[in-house]
Amino acid sequence: MPASYAYLGPEGTFTEVALRTLPESATRQLIPYVSVQSALDAVRTGEAEAAFVPIENSVEGGITTTLDELVAGTPLMIYREVLLSITFALLVRPGTKLADIKTVSAHPAAQPQVRNWLKANLPEAAWESAASNADAARLVQEGRYDAAFAGEFAAARYGLTALETEIHDAENAQTRFVLVGRPARPAAPTGADKTSVVLWQRDDHPGGLRDLLGEFATRGVNLMLLQSRPTGAGIGNYCFCIDAEGHISDRRMAEALMGLKRICREVRFLGSYPRAEVSVADVAAPLPGTSDGEFVAAADWVARCQDGRF
Repeated sequence: MPASYAYLGPEGTFTEVALRTLPESATRQLIPYVSVQSALDAVRTGEAEAAFVPIENSVEGGITTTLDELVAGTPLMIYREVLLSITFALLVRPGTKLADIKTVSAHPAAQPQVRNWLKANLPEAAWESAASNADAARLVQEGRYDAAFAGEFAAARYGLTALETEIHDAENAQTRFVLVGRPARPAAPTGADKTSVVLWQRDDHPGGLRDLLGEFATRGVNLMLLQSRPTGAGIGNYCFCIDAEGHISDRRMAEALMGLKRICREVRFLGSYPRAEVSVADVAAPLPGTSDGEFVAAADWVARCQDGRF
């Protein structure tokens, strides 16, 4: 049997479409799971080599279910990311008209992306959340709900009709997906990489977040995502999920992570991996004083001072 990739199912999700853009998906057994948690747990237990799940969208930001699963439990690591443009179709059973729709369903992350369309076209319809957009389509097929927001490609899979297509409140909306596996050595840097970490402060004090961000800023590391998530230890207790530009093998990134390790109660490394749809030519040059060569030269200068050779 080929190695398997778990993904947020059932069949017909945007997650499956994005997963199939990875060349290696053609040589893997692709297994749908009912939730992000169950897909990631399949990796933790060894049932799957890796899991492919959504982690961020351009309308609402981080997918909290995925972030919370990566924050807690046995550590996992991100190896790849994929960006997928998202537009929804309103899927119904054949013969259903817009006026017949009293209930609509989709994944909770879809609601902010169709909220205005829903208000304008189905203001009285009740929203019901589903485990995924494809699962919402399945529930429409079974007669539980009247309509689902999902990819138009899911209509044939579930015997439904696309009553409306090209539904989106925000132009050029995208969702970011990640391939997650068990911890191992990160892939070699490409020059267009991203590093993800989770940070826990030692204590709550004025300027605490500034101190964390300062470790990146003083070394010229650009942040791409910053999101706080509750730790479960009570109101006001948060950890911080961060995506930063660069690879752990870059001197500026490595030194920033070392600085964070010194001042944080805990740092969870989630991986360094290639950025989707970005080439080396698209990456801005390091700020003056933050290139690998300049870090090496500065360390050499300190060593010479210690030896009295300055």
